[in-house]
Amino acid sequence: MRRLPPLTALRAFEAAARHLSFKRAARELGVTPTAISHQIRLLEETVGVRLFERHARQVLTTREGQLLYPVLRDGFDAFARALDELAARRSRRAITLSATTAFTARWLVPRVAAFREACPGFDLRLLASDEPVDLHAAEADAAIRYGRGPYPGLAAEALIADRFAPVCSPGLDVRRPEDLRGKPLLHFEWRRVDRDTPTWRLWLERACLSGVRAEGGVTFSDEGHAIQAAIAGQGVALLSLVLVADELRSGALVQPFGPELDGYRYHLVHLEGAAAREEIAALRGWLAAALTP
Repeated sequence: MRRLPPLTALRAFEAAARHLSFKRAARELGVTPTAISHQIRLLEETVGVRLFERHARQVLTTREGQLLYPVLRDGFDAFARALDELAARRSRRAITLSATTAFTARWLVPRVAAFREACPGFDLRLLASDEPVDLHAAEADAAIRYGRGPYPGLAAEALIADRFAPVCSPGLDVRRPEDLRGKPLLHFEWRRVDRDTPTWRLWLERACLSGVRAEGGVTFSDEGHAIQAAIAGQGVALLSLVLVADELRSGALVQPFGPELDGYRYHLVHLEGAAAREEIAALRGWLAAALTP
């Protein structure tokens, strides 16, 4: 264990050495000058050296006092900074938001800084999972679900409807639907497929385009990998226009033609009755503004 003098004595010395005045040190610490003098005397007896030269109208630190003062000053400054940081952390609140792996990587992660700017009192924790998390078990505060719903036992708020269209690198030189003939198609595996799932087979039917194999090309188990392959010029992908909005704006990807297919809708879901919580309200407001087309 450390053998240290009483903290009150160290605080009295640091204040007195900083002000070179017992009176001003007493005013700062809310005690009497006599109490300051007593604490410094106690400290001097503990360390066995004189720390101040006492004169009629002022006090001066001795060589030993000058050696001790910066150590205590820096130490108390470090204490103050650490305590301020703890207080700041205590005043912030964390929000755990669950979303699919693709939506987390492609949409949420690039916007973390924007969330911090819009909601400075909250810290965002992202939980990427393609399996729905149990909000009733407090695995997350809220989740972004992709589908038609409903979501029994949860409050759900529609955020944005998704659309799908052929997307590719501008270097692939695809300008008309007919240019798909001879170009590799990129696919990703849907967890559930029905007659309205936006697949290449459905798109080719809607476009009335023949001569293109709907199952041809490369299939990825992850939607994000299909997006990366499209950016790299590996083929033409039928992609979510929500997830590739940034790449379309930057020109890394282009949407050369339609038609566009309806996708599902993104919903913000949370426990019923949680909408009034400050962190949920902040998250709702930010998502609604950021997802506005």
